[in-house]
Amino acid sequence: MEPNQSLPGREVERMMKTQDVILKAMAKKISWLSAAEIIGITPRSMRRWRERLEQHGYDGLRDRRKGKPSQKRVPLETCQQVLQLYQEKFFDLNVKHFHEKLKDSHGIRLSYTWVKQALQGAGLVARHKKRGPHRRRRPRKEMPGIMLHIDGSKHRWFQDDRYYDFLVILDDATGEIYFAQLVEEESTATCMAAVREVIERKGLFCSLYSDRGSHFFYTPKAGEPVDKNRLTQFGRALKELGIHRIAAYSPQARGRSERSFGTWQGRLPQELRLAGITTVEAANQFLREHYIQEFNRKFAVKAAQPGSAFHKTARRDLDWVFSIQTDRVVSKDNTVAIGDRWWQIDKCRWRHSLAGQTVTIHQHLDGGVSIRYGPHLVGRYSQGRGNDAVVENRKQVSHRRLENAPGVSHIPTARMNPLSPNKAKRVA
Repeated sequence: MEPNQSLPGREVERMMKTQDVILKAMAKKISWLSAAEIIGITPRSMRRWRERLEQHGYDGLRDRRKGKPSQKRVPLETCQQVLQLYQEKFFDLNVKHFHEKLKDSHGIRLSYTWVKQALQGAGLVARHKKRGPHRRRRPRKEMPGIMLHIDGSKHRWFQDDRYYDFLVILDDATGEIYFAQLVEEESTATCMAAVREVIERKGLFCSLYSDRGSHFFYTPKAGEPVDKNRLTQFGRALKELGIHRIAAYSPQARGRSERSFGTWQGRLPQELRLAGITTVEAANQFLREHYIQEFNRKFAVKAAQPGSAFHKTARRDLDWVFSIQTDRVVSKDNTVAIGDRWWQIDKCRWRHSLAGQTVTIHQHLDGGVSIRYGPHLVGRYSQGRGNDAVVENRKQVSHRRLENAPGVSHIPTARMNPLSPNKAKRVA
């Protein structure tokens, strides 16, 4: 019998093989059980194939499913709705993000593969190139709190000409986001504020993994290892809290945080656009109240071991620990200065003058300034003079532990008095 020439070559080959096996079984050269095993079907299906060959000849071996529409096919109206939604509303979302929006916002439940192939077939999404060589990822830590990642990503988060740094702290064990906020620039002050918030909410953790930014580590020469003995203000704060610092020497070493930023850059700008948010304040409120929880619900994973390495702290001196500390010698007129900013220290009862003594100036994250002489608070100022921005001290800093928070001090709070321009220049 001549095969049907309209059938594909693969189907013709399958039919010829099936016919050959059935004829051998009919000639009793092999058993029907062996014939079923050769074709890869059950004995019951083999009996049906035999009956179809006897009744319809060679054409009876053709797969009857060929040429019939699939029962799982997507209606044309649904396909048109999906493409229209992507073109009109979700045009800047990636495929995974768009697939989630179809299910959560519009109740369209389709497989991710179908949605991806439909968008690629319509020319709305480009086909990705094959991935590079295989790299083995570093295993996650066993439980939360063992190691946290801190990093920032500069991006156009509002899809306009404005660039902001997106500062994130995430857990290595679970990928859970503990802190996420848009800031003007990643700096000592913003990183201190982020770590302090995590400590107040979750507790002390074991180690912090970061890049080699100048606010994290001091690097004597570019490209060489960091000097962990010479601490920055941020490093000094972590040392006082007993948190170990780990420096990353390549973007690949920070792969976990880099991949997280790839997800943030592919989702947060679109979520801000859909919510109609165009300001940093509104974006940070949206993150805190809504999107961080949604992000963790979708991407956080379960830790390998139960438990937590976080340790709740009872320290009340975090406002002192997370401050920019600078040592200065008091001038003869009981003033201290940093650049063009100066502060007048009032007379205290236990010492007639602090002239010639070394005091520590604490520039707090809220803009206030405090001055300490040993354990004594000798000055507190709500605002400084000149530029109120917190400035990183590049000189060697002291590593004094501030275990006890200052209570009601018997030393009067100092006040800032104006000086003449010549005197201000001299004390600076």
